[in-house]
Amino acid sequence: MYYSTTYSSPMGTITLACDEGGNNLVGLWTEGQKYHGNTILEAMTENNHMPIFDTAKKWLDRYFAGEKPDISELSLAPIGGEFRQGVWSILREIPYGEVITYGSIAKKMAEKMGKESMSSQAVGGAVGHNPISIIIPCHRVVGSNGSLTGFAGGVQMKIKLLELEGVDLTGMFVPKKGTAL
Repeated sequence: MYYSTTYSSPMGTITLACDEGGNNLVGLWTEGQKYHGNTILEAMTENNHMPIFDTAKKWLDRYFAGEKPDISELSLAPIGGEFRQGVWSILREIPYGEVITYGSIAKKMAEKMGKESMSSQAVGGAVGHNPISIIIPCHRVVGSNGSLTGFAGGVQMKIKLLELEGVDLTGMFVPKKGTAL
């Protein structure tokens, strides 16, 4: 069984999901986000009184107030296969206010998996399916040419989150549809 609640943020309504014990956050999706709730294969029951929800909401309050809460303050349990888990682990290491490229993540994943190379597109798929958006900072991933692409919440939300974190967007751009990572 999974539980859900909502949180009102400057980015709109956010849905939070946790496991049955209420100790692990398994989902955070913004309203209208691609793949909203798709890692939870059963109906979620609304419950506003789970311990992890209180902790996550306080974390989000601080984040949207411009503070730099640490990801380690939350017990996260995103649902996904080994490859996606590996990519999401790398995402957790991206410092607040900094960005990394899909290619850099691909190199790190190739190294982890003992391969010579890894597809940036495969990494992009895993980044895009991140079920704990914002907290696991997939918005901090950009194209090697500075393109702001690949955020399931939409490029405008990605820009707002990066601006909130004080990222210098000089040299970054919104690509035309159909361009590669």
